[in-house]
Amino acid sequence: MKHRVVIGAQWGDEGKGKIVDCLAPESAAVVRFQGGHNAGHTLVVDGQVIKLHLIPSGILHEDTVSIIGNGVVLSLAQLADESATLIEEGVPVFDRLKISELCPLILPTHIALDQAREAAKGRNAIGTTGRGIGPAYEDKVARPAIKFGDCLYPDHLKARLAQLVEHHNYLLAAFDVAPFNADHMYDELMQEAEPYLPLMADVSHLMHDISRKGNILYEGAQGAMLDVDHGTYPFVTSSNTLAGNVGIGAGCLLHNVDVVGVVKAYTTRVGAGPFPTELDDELGQYLGEKGHEFGTTTGRSRRCGALDLPLLRRSVILNGITYIAMTKLDVLDELAEIPVCTHYELNGEKVVMSPSHLQALSACRPVYQMLPGWQKNIAGVDVFEDLPAAAQGYLRFIEEQINVPVKWVSTGPERTAILEV
Repeated sequence: MKHRVVIGAQWGDEGKGKIVDCLAPESAAVVRFQGGHNAGHTLVVDGQVIKLHLIPSGILHEDTVSIIGNGVVLSLAQLADESATLIEEGVPVFDRLKISELCPLILPTHIALDQAREAAKGRNAIGTTGRGIGPAYEDKVARPAIKFGDCLYPDHLKARLAQLVEHHNYLLAAFDVAPFNADHMYDELMQEAEPYLPLMADVSHLMHDISRKGNILYEGAQGAMLDVDHGTYPFVTSSNTLAGNVGIGAGCLLHNVDVVGVVKAYTTRVGAGPFPTELDDELGQYLGEKGHEFGTTTGRSRRCGALDLPLLRRSVILNGITYIAMTKLDVLDELAEIPVCTHYELNGEKVVMSPSHLQALSACRPVYQMLPGWQKNIAGVDVFEDLPAAAQGYLRFIEEQINVPVKWVSTGPERTAILEV
């Protein structure tokens, strides 16, 4: 069997959902293995926009099992909202979805802590989504977390929840946040969990069985440079976003795995943190408007800039990327020239790979090579040879610079607007 991991190779928002949706028909299962509902994957199906935050992007395919792995921090409230929306659109969520019993749950107190801490930082805020992701991962590591499987054991859950809420209330008092009632939270939690208990599964065992019959597709959230260990720390997410986390976050590490790095044809970033190729000019504004660069989860405007090859070179190494899926190439259609950052200058020296430390990266200055634009509408082109010569040249230039082949190219927002090279 040939299994695949789909990873964002930049700072997230690369269009992973579309690539997963494209590859899902070839897969027996699609598995989310990290993050939470701070992710945002947008699919356009027959002109209809479908936004997913927690449920895997394979949910639209009837012959594919969608799995939420143990590495995901689970918001039952978000799961209910998302499920209801999909069911209204005719997607039989309860027939296609499985959830690991080991998922840590996001509680209202996690959300309160996240928002209170971020507000207290003022101008030094990281730019989190405020959805409780970080505090939920903190509890997972510190070991008082509530797991989804705990909902099968009410007495055990109630005792653990009382201790955790007491601890959270102690922390929240420092921010003058009113205390939460553990009994009310327990009742609410049990009510939210009840419809989804039949979807609970031993995901490791399930995936082992599925892998004997077909391919498995692992769906990453956020991007490589937001990884809590290897990203632009502390301006990162709270989980390991890299391909190496698959075995831990899904509970089943398979052999013969390709890693698909999803790369936007330019670069964007949401929230604070260094961004060497950010463009605070007309081109940056054009990319934001033409690319509709607003966060799927938060609605915040994304910072926009030129394609950053030093950043991609590090991402290739961190993830062992074997193929590139290029998205939003059509956004560049109108440009006569396209700037691409080939390397940085740092203290007078040439740097071809982005530094791992925040301070060094912040001091880097981008050096650009101008590539010719194609100034033609490529929307919906589905054969590589039908792309304008300059568009083909843009893709080939990237391949040569990062030494990884481009295998898929998105030429428009629709799910069908994609070609295989």
